Amino acid sequence: MHLFYTPDVSTDIYLLNEDESKHCTRVLRLQQGDTVYLVDGVGGMYTAIIQDANQKKCQLQVIDKQIEYGKLPYSTHIAVAPTKNMDRMEWFIEKAVEIGVTEITFLLCEHSERRNLKLDRLEKIAVSAMKQSQKGYLPLLHDLTPYRRFVQKAHAESTYIAHLEEDATKSIKDHYKFGQPHCVMIGPEGDFSPGEIEVAYGAGIKPVTLGKSRLRTETAALVACHTLNVLHDIFAPL
Repeated sequence: MHLFYTPDVSTDIYLLNEDESKHCTRVLRLQQGDTVYLVDGVGGMYTAIIQDANQKKCQLQVIDKQIEYGKLPYSTHIAVAPTKNMDRMEWFIEKAVEIGVTEITFLLCEHSERRNLKLDRLEKIAVSAMKQSQKGYLPLLHDLTPYRRFVQKAHAESTYIAHLEEDATKSIKDHYKFGQPHCVMIGPEGDFSPGEIEVAYGAGIKPVTLGKSRLRTETAALVACHTLNVLHDIFAPL
């Protein structure tokens, strides 16, 4: 399946942008009459035929549309403090999108190693992973958000904080409820500060453990993402 990201598709005739046109005609060597697929990132999957294999403005004829393509009956939100080495965070985004994540928020914490982001770069990685894994939805990526601001707006009944303190004894599955949105907060390499943990508790956010191993930030974030998706599959109605 040759899949292209086209968030602005709205008519039966569509022109790929120059980068996608080059990829379509030069890299994939597709020609007039070949079938391609378009995804808008919000559940729309379009079947199209190449009308003009122009290397700068490849023209397509849309012949079919599916709505809510690949829509999942749950929401997985990971709120994570980005690592100093952005390669590690880019790896997490790629893998989380492949597994299935609805939303990612980057947290600015007291022990944060990184205090700025190039969100456009991360969005491109998410788009690439969405296309590669043939998904219909592009996850929402939120820029660096101060920790306390995030906690204030969080839905406490479905938000959990993963940390290394001794009182984090229950796992995500102990709190899991099918059909509800779930959010797991992952701290920086130095973990959340005691003050931040207290702020979360004060807002009604529950602690969870991700196991006995001490995990790096991006590993912990991916474990949380994968755990939620496994739970979704286990508890989904037959």
